[in-house]
Amino acid sequence: MREVRSQRLQVLPPYHFVEIDRKKRRAVEAGRDVIDLGIGDPDKPTPKFIRERMARAIEDPANHRYPFEIGVPAFRQNAAGFMQHRFGVTLDPQTQVMAVMGSKEALAHLPLAVVNPGQVVLVPDPGYTVYYAATIFAGGEPHRMALSEKTRWLPDLDAIPADVCRKARLMYLNYPNNPTAAVADERFYRRAVDFARKHDIIVVQDAAYSEVYFDTRPPSILEVPGAVDVAVEIHSLSKTFNMTGWRIGFATGNAEVLAALAAVKANVDSGQFNAIQAAAAEALAQADHVEVKALLDIYRERRDVLVPGLVDSGFEVRKPEATFYVWARCPKGHSSMEVAGRLLDEADVNMVPGIGFGEPGRDYVRAALTAPVDRIRESIDRIARIKW
Repeated sequence: MREVRSQRLQVLPPYHFVEIDRKKRRAVEAGRDVIDLGIGDPDKPTPKFIRERMARAIEDPANHRYPFEIGVPAFRQNAAGFMQHRFGVTLDPQTQVMAVMGSKEALAHLPLAVVNPGQVVLVPDPGYTVYYAATIFAGGEPHRMALSEKTRWLPDLDAIPADVCRKARLMYLNYPNNPTAAVADERFYRRAVDFARKHDIIVVQDAAYSEVYFDTRPPSILEVPGAVDVAVEIHSLSKTFNMTGWRIGFATGNAEVLAALAAVKANVDSGQFNAIQAAAAEALAQADHVEVKALLDIYRERRDVLVPGLVDSGFEVRKPEATFYVWARCPKGHSSMEVAGRLLDEADVNMVPGIGFGEPGRDYVRAALTAPVDRIRESIDRIARIKW
């Protein structure tokens, strides 16, 4: 048979996570007690008040029909209310807010909506792999914006070549950041908006982790005056409300960009189940609920156990201000693939090799704070026995 996989799949970069995933599966199948700090999937259930709203919504026959494609009005209104309450950003729920089937779906479809073949898309490196793949699928040309500790894991916009800027159509940002846990301030967002306006570039800010923070609330790019002229911001309920499997989020900002995204979605999906949107609307209306706030205390306790434990074992770690990730520089002289492999082989602890997010991550591993604190303490005890 001829090659089955399309050319666009064949040009994607190698998936470095595969080897570690296989090792983890073999270890689990062999009956080993693996502590999984790899996947960013909350281990606590969705808060009860959200599940109760879902239970009521699913019994309503009106919710059994095709969903509202751009979102149930109540969901869009509550999303707009959330943006006003959290960030002081006023949005029209009719034109500047739309429901998406999780932030990943919107991030993946945006290049199809606004990028023409041959146009450049600026993607952070290291970064969430969807940005690069989505660009390839849309026929765009990815340009990697190198992130580093020296720049506080923010892109150096002045370092982007002039010829790249002339061809650029879209720029992905992601703060709080996966995998580095970096946070952007309003000053950076102002520079990003000015840069986008100067070069006629659309900015998409992936704000999936905006509500997972420990001290100061991370800002929204839409707080910057005039940002709505050039930017959209994608929010997810996955991490905020432990709703990863529900696949619900919302896109906000520039109405023309959102209309283009809606046109793509109209051709590839029919929107999210209305009952899920009803439960999500309830979540957004009660974003300060005690069950939601308690999740941050859980992540804080886990962070404050894992970070010093890794430091004692030879890793260099900056305590994260946001997200539930710990981005740790490997012990000197050891690469991320080697370290991730040895963590599994010698300690039955699973972490993600940073190289999987891009070349600048080659000396780092990412740990997710998605295991109980007693398991994290156990993982630290195991890691301490490895001789680097």
